[in-house]
Amino acid sequence: MIEIKDCVMDYGDKRALDHVTITIPEGCSYGLLGSNAAGKSTLLKLLNGIYRPTSGSITIDGAPVYDSAQVKEKLFFVDDETIQFSDMTTEDMRRYFGRFWPSFDNALFDKLIATVGLPGDKKMHTFSKGMKRQAIVICGVSCRPAYLFIDEAFDGLDQTMRTIVKNILIDEMLDDRLTVVFSSHNLSEIDEFCDRVGLLHAGKVLFDRELDSVKSDLVKIRAAFDREITAEDLPELDVKHISKSGSLTEIIASGGAEKVRAAVEKLSPKLCDLMKLSLKEIFVYEMEGVGYDGSKLEE
Repeated sequence: MIEIKDCVMDYGDKRALDHVTITIPEGCSYGLLGSNAAGKSTLLKLLNGIYRPTSGSITIDGAPVYDSAQVKEKLFFVDDETIQFSDMTTEDMRRYFGRFWPSFDNALFDKLIATVGLPGDKKMHTFSKGMKRQAIVICGVSCRPAYLFIDEAFDGLDQTMRTIVKNILIDEMLDDRLTVVFSSHNLSEIDEFCDRVGLLHAGKVLFDRELDSVKSDLVKIRAAFDREITAEDLPELDVKHISKSGSLTEIIASGGAEKVRAAVEKLSPKLCDLMKLSLKEIFVYEMEGVGYDGSKLEE
């Protein structure tokens, strides 16, 4: 388990993280969502013991991360920058990481390199961005960490390469209870891959919930009525949005499908259809109450 408690990170007079508290359970796929400068990369570096928090605490399996070689053997961090490996081949990287991670699995490394078809004798600076990302993710998975952290996991990858990287990660999560934490500004990546998501904005956590619970709680219904319907007609619901277009009224409310449908049907609609919300719509309506413009998030 990862526990981040009341964590603050200051760079001089600039506050990058502002009293962040998050718990990430073992075996979870956790997405850190937010725009540039939201604090995602800073938090990942704190989780890997690269930085020490100004205040608060970060523990993994109950032990502080910073300056702990024993804890860091359980972790692997895939930074967004790979220039430090430019003069290495994949074979060089195998030897390099094998020196620092006693759990490095050579058989798994060979299997994954063969699966994606990366050459063993060419240096990383000759690779495309997608090939570089595949190589470092393969090294990370082959170290057999308990926790894998990836900054902007799929940024710059085409759809084929995204699928390959995701499949590698999913296989390891299923086989070894690998916990994956990755940052992204893309909602579709979060929706496809994550069990739980945290939204950072200006160094603060605005949202930290399981995706399934969010999706099951917020409901969209399109219905046709003989009269104008307002939120006051649905006092038992927490109505997030209500609007009319032509003969149809769209209602978005929290409380789960059964409760929301039952409340709407009490008003005797001529038509009542339950609709699926996109993750972007969920964020738009969930975050309105705290003043965050969820419509700016990328799909």
